[in-house]
Amino acid sequence: MQLVVGRIGRAHGIRGDVSVEVRTDEPELRLGPGAVVLTDPASAGPLTVESGRVHSGRLLLRFAGVKDRNAAEALRGTLLISEVDPDESPEDPEEYYDHQLIGLDVVLSDGTPVGELTEVVHLPYQDLLTVKKADGTEVLVPFVSQIVPTIDLENQRAVITPPAGLIDPERAEVAGSAAAEAPEGAAEGAQEDSPDGADGDSQGGEK
Repeated sequence: MQLVVGRIGRAHGIRGDVSVEVRTDEPELRLGPGAVVLTDPASAGPLTVESGRVHSGRLLLRFAGVKDRNAAEALRGTLLISEVDPDESPEDPEEYYDHQLIGLDVVLSDGTPVGELTEVVHLPYQDLLTVKKADGTEVLVPFVSQIVPTIDLENQRAVITPPAGLIDPERAEVAGSAAAEAPEGAAEGAQEDSPDGADGDSQGGEK
Protein backbone atom coordinates (compact mmCIF):
# COMPACT_ATOMS: atom_id res chain seq x y z
CA MET A 1 0.00 0.00 0.00
CA GLN A 2 1.21 3.48 -0.85
CA LEU A 3 0.92 6.29 1.68
CA VAL A 4 1.66 9.98 1.22
CA VAL A 5 4.23 10.86 3.88
CA GLY A 6 5.18 14.38 2.87
CA ARG A 7 4.95 17.24 0.41
CA ILE A 8 7.95 19.20 -0.80
CA GLY A 9 7.81 22.93 -0.21
CA ARG A 10 10.15 25.72 -1.18
CA ALA A 11 13.89 25.42 -1.62
CA HIS A 12 16.10 26.38 1.32
CA GLY A 13 19.56 27.76 0.71
CA ILE A 14 21.66 27.08 -2.38
CA ARG A 15 22.80 23.48 -1.85
CA GLY A 16 19.61 21.61 -2.73
CA ASP A 17 17.79 21.50 0.60
CA VAL A 18 13.98 21.60 0.51
CA SER A 19 11.40 22.18 3.22
CA VAL A 20 8.93 19.33 3.67
CA GLU A 21 5.36 19.35 4.95
CA VAL A 22 5.34 16.14 6.99
CA ARG A 23 2.29 13.89 6.65
CA THR A 24 3.40 10.95 8.72
CA ASP A 25 3.76 10.26 12.44
CA GLU A 26 7.03 8.44 11.70
CA PRO A 27 9.19 10.94 9.79
CA GLU A 28 12.38 9.44 11.19
CA LEU A 29 11.44 6.12 9.55
CA ARG A 30 9.73 7.24 6.34
CA LEU A 31 11.90 10.29 5.63
CA GLY A 32 15.16 9.44 7.40
CA PRO A 33 18.57 9.32 5.66
CA GLY A 34 18.69 6.43 3.22
CA ALA A 35 14.90 6.22 2.79
CA VAL A 36 13.71 5.83 -0.80
CA VAL A 37 10.39 7.44 -1.62
CA LEU A 38 8.18 7.41 -4.67
CA THR A 39 6.77 10.67 -5.98
CA ASP A 40 3.69 12.22 -7.49
CA PRO A 41 4.32 13.15 -10.24
CA ALA A 42 6.20 9.91 -10.81
CA SER A 43 8.63 11.65 -13.16
CA ALA A 44 10.22 13.46 -10.19
CA GLY A 45 11.36 10.27 -8.47
CA PRO A 46 12.08 7.97 -6.93
CA LEU A 47 14.10 10.06 -4.50
CA THR A 48 16.64 8.94 -1.92
CA VAL A 49 16.93 10.99 1.25
CA GLU A 50 20.57 11.99 1.69
CA SER A 51 20.26 14.03 4.88
CA GLY A 52 17.72 15.80 7.03
CA ARG A 53 17.49 18.37 9.80
CA VAL A 54 14.96 20.55 11.58
CA HIS A 55 15.26 24.31 11.10
CA SER A 56 12.86 26.80 12.75
CA GLY A 57 10.34 24.04 13.28
CA ARG A 58 10.46 22.82 9.68
CA LEU A 59 11.92 19.59 8.33
CA LEU A 60 14.60 20.20 5.72
CA LEU A 61 15.67 17.33 3.48
CA ARG A 62 18.37 16.93 0.88
CA PHE A 63 17.91 14.29 -1.80
CA ALA A 64 20.65 12.46 -3.66
CA GLY A 65 21.36 14.14 -6.99
CA VAL A 66 19.67 17.42 -6.04
CA LYS A 67 22.69 19.70 -5.81
CA ASP A 68 21.48 23.27 -6.16
CA ARG A 69 18.58 25.62 -5.53
CA ASN A 70 17.20 25.34 -9.07
CA ALA A 71 16.95 21.56 -8.85
CA ALA A 72 15.38 21.83 -5.41
CA GLU A 73 12.83 24.42 -6.55
CA ALA A 74 11.85 22.15 -9.45
CA LEU A 75 10.60 19.60 -6.89
CA ARG A 76 8.26 22.07 -5.20
CA GLY A 77 4.76 20.64 -4.72
CA THR A 78 5.89 17.03 -5.22
CA LEU A 79 4.21 14.46 -2.99
CA LEU A 80 6.46 11.91 -1.26
CA ILE A 81 5.07 8.38 -1.08
CA SER A 82 6.16 5.33 0.93
CA GLU A 83 5.33 1.70 0.32
CA VAL A 84 3.73 0.29 3.49
CA ASP A 85 2.57 -3.24 4.27
CA PRO A 86 -1.25 -3.04 4.69
CA ASP A 87 -0.98 -5.20 7.81
CA GLU A 88 1.73 -3.06 9.37
CA SER A 89 0.91 -0.87 12.38
CA PRO A 90 2.92 1.90 14.08
CA GLU A 91 5.04 0.83 17.05
CA ASP A 92 3.14 3.21 19.33
CA PRO A 93 -0.30 1.68 20.09
CA GLU A 94 -1.74 5.21 20.33
CA GLU A 95 -0.82 5.98 16.72
CA TYR A 96 -2.49 4.88 13.49
CA TYR A 97 -1.83 5.00 9.79
CA ASP A 98 -4.26 7.04 7.73
CA HIS A 99 -5.57 3.98 5.88
CA GLN A 100 -6.54 2.39 9.20
CA LEU A 101 -8.72 5.37 10.08
CA ILE A 102 -10.36 6.24 6.78
CA GLY A 103 -13.77 4.59 6.49
CA LEU A 104 -14.39 4.24 10.24
CA ASP A 105 -17.88 4.93 11.53
CA VAL A 106 -17.82 7.98 13.82
CA VAL A 107 -20.19 7.85 16.81
CA LEU A 108 -20.77 9.75 20.03
CA SER A 109 -20.03 8.11 23.39
CA ASP A 110 -23.70 7.07 23.69
CA GLY A 111 -23.58 5.36 20.29
CA THR A 112 -25.33 8.11 18.31
CA PRO A 113 -24.04 8.00 14.70
CA VAL A 114 -22.20 11.10 13.50
CA GLY A 115 -20.87 10.07 10.09
CA GLU A 116 -17.92 8.51 8.30
CA LEU A 117 -14.25 9.37 8.71
CA THR A 118 -13.14 10.28 5.18
CA GLU A 119 -9.73 11.93 5.57
CA VAL A 120 -6.90 12.64 7.99
CA VAL A 121 -5.57 16.18 7.65
CA HIS A 122 -1.99 16.60 8.89
CA LEU A 123 -1.20 20.11 10.06
CA PRO A 124 2.01 21.34 11.70
CA TYR A 125 0.32 21.83 15.08
CA GLN A 126 -2.09 18.86 15.13
CA ASP A 127 -4.00 16.35 13.03
CA LEU A 128 -7.67 16.75 12.10
CA LEU A 129 -10.22 14.10 11.15
CA THR A 130 -12.63 14.94 8.36
CA VAL A 131 -16.04 13.47 9.16
CA LYS A 132 -18.77 13.35 6.51
CA LYS A 133 -22.21 13.55 8.12
CA ALA A 134 -25.37 11.88 6.83
CA ASP A 135 -26.57 15.16 5.30
CA GLY A 136 -23.39 15.39 3.21
CA THR A 137 -21.76 18.19 5.19
CA GLU A 138 -18.26 17.79 6.61
CA VAL A 139 -16.78 18.71 9.97
CA LEU A 140 -13.17 18.75 11.14
CA VAL A 141 -12.53 17.03 14.46
CA PRO A 142 -9.21 17.62 16.27
CA PHE A 143 -7.48 14.26 16.65
CA VAL A 144 -6.68 14.56 20.36
CA SER A 145 -7.52 12.11 23.14
CA GLN A 146 -9.90 14.50 24.89
CA ILE A 147 -12.14 14.63 21.80
CA VAL A 148 -11.37 11.25 20.23
CA PRO A 149 -10.94 8.96 23.24
CA THR A 150 -11.45 5.66 21.42
CA ILE A 151 -10.33 4.21 18.09
CA ASP A 152 -11.85 0.72 17.81
CA LEU A 153 -10.33 -0.88 14.72
CA GLU A 154 -11.89 -4.26 15.49
CA ASN A 155 -15.39 -2.79 15.30
CA GLN A 156 -14.41 -0.18 12.72
CA ARG A 157 -15.52 2.86 14.66
CA ALA A 158 -14.17 6.03 16.25
CA VAL A 159 -15.82 7.35 19.40
CA ILE A 160 -15.79 11.12 19.83
CA THR A 161 -16.81 13.46 22.66
CA PRO A 162 -16.98 16.81 20.83
CA PRO A 163 -17.51 20.14 22.59
CA ALA A 164 -20.89 21.78 22.06
CA GLY A 165 -21.17 23.28 18.60
CA LEU A 166 -18.42 21.26 16.90
CA ILE A 167 -20.78 18.77 15.27
CA ASP A 168 -23.98 20.82 15.50
CA PRO A 169 -23.28 24.57 15.15
CA GLU A 170 -26.82 25.37 16.35
CA ARG A 171 -25.89 24.14 19.81
CA ALA A 172 -23.08 26.70 19.94
CA GLU A 173 -25.54 29.45 18.99
CA VAL A 174 -27.90 28.41 21.76
CA ALA A 175 -25.07 28.43 24.29
CA GLY A 176 -23.99 31.86 23.09
CA SER A 177 -27.53 33.19 23.40
CA ALA A 178 -27.78 31.91 26.96
CA ALA A 179 -24.60 33.72 27.89
CA ALA A 180 -25.86 36.89 26.28
CA GLU A 181 -29.05 36.70 28.33
CA ALA A 182 -27.26 36.62 31.70
CA PRO A 183 -29.00 38.84 34.28
CA GLU A 184 -28.07 42.48 34.04
CA GLY A 185 -25.73 43.59 36.78
CA ALA A 186 -24.05 40.17 37.11
CA ALA A 187 -20.78 41.58 35.83
CA GLU A 188 -21.17 44.65 38.00
CA GLY A 189 -21.68 42.46 41.06
CA ALA A 190 -18.52 40.56 40.31
CA GLN A 191 -16.65 43.84 39.99
CA GLU A 192 -17.97 45.04 43.36
CA ASP A 193 -16.77 41.86 45.04
CA SER A 194 -13.21 42.43 43.85
CA PRO A 195 -10.70 43.86 46.33
CA ASP A 196 -10.27 47.62 46.14
CA GLY A 197 -7.96 48.60 43.33
CA ALA A 198 -7.89 45.10 41.75
CA ASP A 199 -8.20 44.92 37.99
CA GLY A 200 -9.83 41.66 36.96
CA ASP A 201 -8.53 41.80 33.39
CA SER A 202 -4.89 42.21 34.37
CA GLN A 203 -5.18 39.46 36.99
CA GLY A 204 -6.45 37.01 34.37
CA GLY A 205 -3.80 38.03 31.89
CA GLU A 206 -0.96 36.94 34.15
CA LYS A 207 -2.15 33.34 34.45
